[in-house]
Amino acid sequence: MKTLSKEVLHDKIRGCFLGKNIGGTLGAPFEGKTEMNNLEFYAQKLDGNPEPNDDLDLQLVWLTLAEYYGLYRLTPRLIGEYWINAIIGPWNEYAVCRWNCQTGFYPPLSGSVDNDEWPMSNGAWIRSEIWACIFPGDPDRAIEFAWLDASCDHFGEGVYAEMFTAALESAAFVENDLRKLITIGLSKIPADSRIARSVKLVCGCFDNGDDWITARNKVVEVSADLGWFQAPGNIGFMVIGLLYGRGDFGRTICIAANCGDDTDCTAATAGAILGIQLGAEQIPENWKKPIGDAILTKSFNKFNLPLSVPKTVTELTDRVLRLQQRTAEAHPRPCPEKLDAQETAIRLCQKSPYELQFDISFAKIGVEYIEGPLVEPGKKCPIRIWLEAISSMPEFRFRWLLPEGWHSSRTEFIIAGQIYCRSSYETDLTIPDDLTEVMSYVTLEITADDRRFPSHIIVPLRLRNAVTHPRFQRDPEASKLMVMTPYQV
Repeated sequence: MKTLSKEVLHDKIRGCFLGKNIGGTLGAPFEGKTEMNNLEFYAQKLDGNPEPNDDLDLQLVWLTLAEYYGLYRLTPRLIGEYWINAIIGPWNEYAVCRWNCQTGFYPPLSGSVDNDEWPMSNGAWIRSEIWACIFPGDPDRAIEFAWLDASCDHFGEGVYAEMFTAALESAAFVENDLRKLITIGLSKIPADSRIARSVKLVCGCFDNGDDWITARNKVVEVSADLGWFQAPGNIGFMVIGLLYGRGDFGRTICIAANCGDDTDCTAATAGAILGIQLGAEQIPENWKKPIGDAILTKSFNKFNLPLSVPKTVTELTDRVLRLQQRTAEAHPRPCPEKLDAQETAIRLCQKSPYELQFDISFAKIGVEYIEGPLVEPGKKCPIRIWLEAISSMPEFRFRWLLPEGWHSSRTEFIIAGQIYCRSSYETDLTIPDDLTEVMSYVTLEITADDRRFPSHIIVPLRLRNAVTHPRFQRDPEASKLMVMTPYQV
């Protein structure tokens, strides 16, 4: 594996985020239009500033959290708390995540519960560059954080989409062959996933000599059941731009945007990937000059972040590079022998989307809702409790403190503690016949042999069919404006 100098890394990271800004700005005016476009250059007057874009905004949030707390101290609960307080975008899966976190369903529950409309939408894979830039040439580490990120507001295909792009982008720092990069990305997701099938379809069209319009129409056809703004189709459009652009920056992002649908996302990610490969210096000046170096934002509340966010691509590059180097020094790991290794990806894809984690002073506790956290009156909710101790203690005692009318076949149980190893026990909760409350919160008490005080965690459950989704509806009077209907409880 090649070792990159600091200067080369800086150029590639800056190229990544310049390409992101350029592609997002190019496609922004056409976002949501399902018909094809005919772009050859920016369609709007820019005056030296890019369009603000949530594709980049959320990555700035993750950057400040990683700088302030430390990258490996980013927990699902911490990210969920900042989603509640700092991320203000009202769109689709962002609103689902916020609502779920506000009720105690932190990631990955926030992405998997009452999210039937948007589990495989575009909100996650469009923000994967931060992980690739922190872990250049190490796609397995990049996908670990991509999984954590994506599970905030997606599950299944929506998570696979960010794992695919994060791996491809990370590998792009050390590999220039696009087909090898696509293979690396595919190695990190299930082969039978819709993301993988869409990418393979595009590659097949390219190999067969089909033009990009034919490839685009085939992707539209196989994705027709999903509707607009969904990852399988738009990942396909992004790959069309990369393949048919043949390394030409402007042609690549224009083809991606001309496929239609989520045009700012497809062009932005294609621009970021090519920006990594080319480096900032090799991105054509006619694409860089109209947007300048500034970063404009719209999707977060800067006053609720622990640090200020970067105001320019240059500042963003410097801060990401510093974080990358600190992380490499604090958590050294040899360069991977195989960029397409699958062990890490298999482990991540097997993780339960119905799990909550709790850190107490002497252990990490996990609550896995085996059939999900949505409950029905009179029915049983099976739950697996797991524990990872931080010191050698023989036994941990668990006890449900049940409200009136609630029952469990295992009200008290013991889990043997093994240092840094996971032990588990299956229990259950039986829901009262007359339950009408939307949210219920049940206390689980934990005591350890060498502690004279108990710890408590609060386990949330939600009444099935008690919540409807926030949903965008097309406005027939406008080309892409949407109106959101609020949650109904």
